[in-house]
Amino acid sequence: MTSIDVAPNAFPKIDAHLAADGTAKVFISGTPHDIAAADLPSARAEVVALIAQTAAQLGRPVRVQTFGPDGQWPLIVHADGSVDEDATQPARPAPILEDDPAVDEDTVIPVPQPVAAPAAASGLPADSSAWTSKPAAVPPIASVPAAEPVAAAPAASAAPTEPTRREARQSFLTQENTEEPATQGWRGSLTRFGIRMSPSESERAERADMLAVSQHWPGPRTIAVVNGKGGAGKTPTTVLLAAVFARYGGSGVLTWDNNQTRGTLGWRTEQGKHEATLLDLLPQVPRLLSTGAQSADLNHYVHHQTKDKFDVLRSKPMALAHEQRVEPSDVDAIHDVAAKYYRLIFIDSGNDESDPMWLRMIDKTDQLVVATTTRDDHAEAGALLLEALAERDQGSAELARDAVVVVSQADPKATAAELAHVADGYKRLARAAVTIPHDPAMVDGVLNYGALRPSTQRAWLAAGAAVAKGL
Repeated sequence: MTSIDVAPNAFPKIDAHLAADGTAKVFISGTPHDIAAADLPSARAEVVALIAQTAAQLGRPVRVQTFGPDGQWPLIVHADGSVDEDATQPARPAPILEDDPAVDEDTVIPVPQPVAAPAAASGLPADSSAWTSKPAAVPPIASVPAAEPVAAAPAASAAPTEPTRREARQSFLTQENTEEPATQGWRGSLTRFGIRMSPSESERAERADMLAVSQHWPGPRTIAVVNGKGGAGKTPTTVLLAAVFARYGGSGVLTWDNNQTRGTLGWRTEQGKHEATLLDLLPQVPRLLSTGAQSADLNHYVHHQTKDKFDVLRSKPMALAHEQRVEPSDVDAIHDVAAKYYRLIFIDSGNDESDPMWLRMIDKTDQLVVATTTRDDHAEAGALLLEALAERDQGSAELARDAVVVVSQADPKATAAELAHVADGYKRLARAAVTIPHDPAMVDGVLNYGALRPSTQRAWLAAGAAVAKGL
């Protein structure tokens, strides 16, 4: 490797120019250094190792501007060969091809209260060695002064207790969680080009939401989606929340149309190879609850969603209400079956809040979700519902206080300010309010999470994470 002579107090200007064939030229304080490697990733590794020598001789990280096929990247190189981004300089990434799977981090919807990974006190990543491989050899740094001793904290008034032998010993089973490198935006581009970069805060927040909806809770959980007005978005909210939990958390998710009057859950989801509804399931409840029943027996009555991985228990919207009247005891029976075979039960409710069937659903609910649009009557109906539940009984009041509100932009002409206005109006009534942008794929027909725009998928993931926090 090329030897470098740098004065201890120098602040060198470093530029690195890399070509796709593996050749590179590094200028350190105007002095050129040629590199000829087998390929571009190998050239990058040699460039980093070369600049790390300068950092080692100076006893501090150095800044470098890199120019190559992937664009212009300002970096900070440490003496151990680790690489960090230089946030003080603008990056100019090369255009990404259309088939590149990376998503520009600027298009990601910010999520309230993102969960950030811990950072070191210096402001650099907690594990900076994970950014890139260390060079083969780095000269020792003899001129770096020893660290100043840290003053001891004042002694506590009470004498500390002596730790036990087990407390004093570090467990051999202790493991560190290694953060995966970035996959989105320009950080993801650098990672794919061989420079391992940590994810942005928005990508970390998205990963935290994915983790939240991927959990499996002990015992079944029931989520009821409500609003006293029709057209407020209850069915899309039920379907797409179920899709989020099933796609990320796996099977065991059911949606149930608990509606006396023409529930449309079956119209917005895939139909299986039969036309069964909850009316067909009810006579089979004793058999399905027996010890000899198997989960596959439910396939006679539910409709599996092949892409979004959850099941649908339909009502019969073609029949009149008096022909499919469901009593509170029927709600109990259906819920018993659902709770036996599914870990998550999403209930799409009707509009009649005085219906005993609706009230019995509330008694079974663990997490309440209010669906609304930006329309004033939809938002007001949802707010009145929460206020009424707060007066019903203690359990209903707790559900109302812990509710999640999902505000969908059903009208394409609605503005972001209108979405924010409705969400802000629910802050005193509910635990969380999440907004969903307008998406043509949500307007009509069968709902499919994968058909939504990336920004809409991200918003539904955020909504799912908000729901998960109440489970």
